[in-house]
Amino acid sequence: MPEDISNIFKADILAIDDTPENLALLSQMLKEKGYKVRSVTKASTGLRGAQAAPPDLILLDVKMPEMDGFEVCQHLKADDRTRDIPVIFISALGDVLDKVKAFEVGGVDYITKPFQVEEVLARLQTHLTIQRLQTQLQAQNTQLQQEIAQRAAAEEKFAKAFRASPHPIAIATLAEERFLDINQSFLRMSGYTLEEIINQTVADLNLWVTGNYTQAMQLLLKNGSLHNQECQLRTKTGEIRTVLLSIELIELAGVKCTLNIINDITERKRLEDEFISLVSHELRTPMNSIIGALDLLGTQQLGTLTAKGQQVISIAINNTERLIRLVNDILDLERMKSGKIAMQKVKCNTAQLMLQAAEAMQQMAETAQITLIVEPTNIDLWADPDRILQTLTNLLSNAIKFSEPGKTIWLRSSLQSDHLQITVQDQGRGIPTDKLQLIFERFQQVDASDSRKKGGTGLGLSICRSIIEQHHGNIWVESILGQGSTFYINLPC
Repeated sequence: MPEDISNIFKADILAIDDTPENLALLSQMLKEKGYKVRSVTKASTGLRGAQAAPPDLILLDVKMPEMDGFEVCQHLKADDRTRDIPVIFISALGDVLDKVKAFEVGGVDYITKPFQVEEVLARLQTHLTIQRLQTQLQAQNTQLQQEIAQRAAAEEKFAKAFRASPHPIAIATLAEERFLDINQSFLRMSGYTLEEIINQTVADLNLWVTGNYTQAMQLLLKNGSLHNQECQLRTKTGEIRTVLLSIELIELAGVKCTLNIINDITERKRLEDEFISLVSHELRTPMNSIIGALDLLGTQQLGTLTAKGQQVISIAINNTERLIRLVNDILDLERMKSGKIAMQKVKCNTAQLMLQAAEAMQQMAETAQITLIVEPTNIDLWADPDRILQTLTNLLSNAIKFSEPGKTIWLRSSLQSDHLQITVQDQGRGIPTDKLQLIFERFQQVDASDSRKKGGTGLGLSICRSIIEQHHGNIWVESILGQGSTFYINLPC
């Protein structure tokens, strides 16, 4: 026990003793050690002082004329203001019965006269420490109870939202993808019962169509969350539903889990596809007629045009051709998605395809003052060469459009384990993080004005994704604003 405890423990001590000499001795001894001491000789005065300004500890004499220390202690313990103050009794008596009674009425310790300085200080320090720790424990318990109550309220709120949500929701372990809990909306959509799905894994149920879901899980592990990834879900009867999948990583009882929220868009996609197909077919026929008429006017066989008139005809032809490209892209994409366009896969050489793509885009690159560098790898693929070439030229076209004069674009390929990786890297303006997934959706562009300024249809990247996925590969982009973007294609060798 350190000799000078005043550097560690300083407290307000109330000493009640009807003998002034004892009080003087105690006060001097404790003040020298840094304690604040209030001394009173009457029991009633001591009670009022303790109630008015509760001390940290009370030293209480047993034998006093007005009321003895036991009675004073009983009054202290009966009052909420003073109940928890530790009381140390002081007496010249060594009677065991007195000591027992002291503890019975609520005392915490007993000191006999004459005082031993070390003993008084040691016991004082011990009970002040105990009291301080009890106070801290009580505060921590109160805080813990509040946190438990708040957590219970939050869990109850989550449980109600989880059960009542119109959107299918499932909780599964991250490592095994084993279902721990699902809501009624999930059961209705999937066709399973609760008993059939709980404790089963995604693989056991063959729940997801592989391609998009595999890519979704890769994005989840990379970014820590996933929002509105389009996937295909297989129901118990084998029906394929198109859904938007959002996943958040959570922890339950120390186990990493996924909170899966699903938005079924099957009907919306069907109506959208029917509408797009109808509009596309209805547009293409009159567009072809219009461009035919404009071409005829441009030849001036129906009459001589002024320079201004020829310019107007040229603008009309360019815009009509752009509309036809848009319609053709829509039809092309819809045929790919519906499986009406089969990939004509043959053995083809990656290096040759990359050089052909670069050669096709060289004139556009020179006009834009862009340097195009090709670093091919001589690897054979089982693929549809025309569709892979379409993908590469589309990516190179985008890179050129969004690069400033004097910049460089790289088309590279490399063998990565069991797959070929092709990259298109530019030094353009870059893509915001919240757009990295969206740009592969139909009609999605980084800037709404791009379709007017750059002449794009907003379907190119969606077509690229469809082509690559039908080759059992995947495509994604990484980008830094102001520094450029890199598009990655992985294809199985």
